[in-house]
Amino acid sequence: MMRRPATPDALRPSTTDLLDAWATRVRAERDQTDRARELADPTDFYAPTAHRFRPDPSGLDAVGQVLLALARPDDTWLDVGSGGGRYALPIAEVTWGVIAVDPSPSMLAILAEGMDRSGIGNVRAIESRWPPADGVDIDALRADVGLMAHVGYDIEAIGPFLDAFEAAVGRLCVAAMGEGAMTTVGRLYWAPIHGEPRVPLPALPELLMLLIARDRLPAVTLVDRPAPTYEDFEALQDRARRQLWLRPGSEKDQELERLLRRDAHEVEGRWSLPEDRTRIGVVTWEPR
Repeated sequence: MMRRPATPDALRPSTTDLLDAWATRVRAERDQTDRARELADPTDFYAPTAHRFRPDPSGLDAVGQVLLALARPDDTWLDVGSGGGRYALPIAEVTWGVIAVDPSPSMLAILAEGMDRSGIGNVRAIESRWPPADGVDIDALRADVGLMAHVGYDIEAIGPFLDAFEAAVGRLCVAAMGEGAMTTVGRLYWAPIHGEPRVPLPALPELLMLLIARDRLPAVTLVDRPAPTYEDFEALQDRARRQLWLRPGSEKDQELERLLRRDAHEVEGRWSLPEDRTRIGVVTWEPR
């Protein structure tokens, strides 16, 4: 365990201060969204785009390759926020099994399709937020390795989230997080459309600071994040519209289309937006 200074130290912020700052940032981003939105928050936010979270038939991405290198044949993995099984399914093929937890019925339907298509039977899917909802058997969720991939950016109560995550894990905790909260559309268009800069959510740097404040010493493997691409301009426009909470056909939506037609480009039949280089960190630490 790392020894902490006896008095406040600017180089080692307290866990309380970091948790408060994390929650404040998440609330500020949510309040900004509520001020700007033209559409209500759907019950299942991912339903219209769940198909984009299917495992890539061409193979694992760089993050997935790092994850597989951490897996052991006798492991059970807990995948919190498993989505459509992008990582749960390949990990299940090389381990004892995976417990996949996700609150989105549409995402779990994609996972079930992937299990059927691949003939994988050692993934147990549980529809729940994290920490688990009342009525979910916590003991049944215990695993050797816990994974939270692109989960946590918008979790206000991140302390209890991590507490429950670590309590369920025996050998190793793993998180995959972007160095920014996947913010291309917000960076490019939030201010022109809504008139103010986008509030950034916590991401990889903030997670690392929080883990250190919690007396963990994380290891990080960085991989480049490929720019997202879309099958046509309309798919890109729909994704950008959703991230800006715009009503189709509204004044702001028409301005967004003008900006997208100015900036978007097509390469080999796929559409994308100009991006800065961004990376994803695969973070590992030992649970307490």
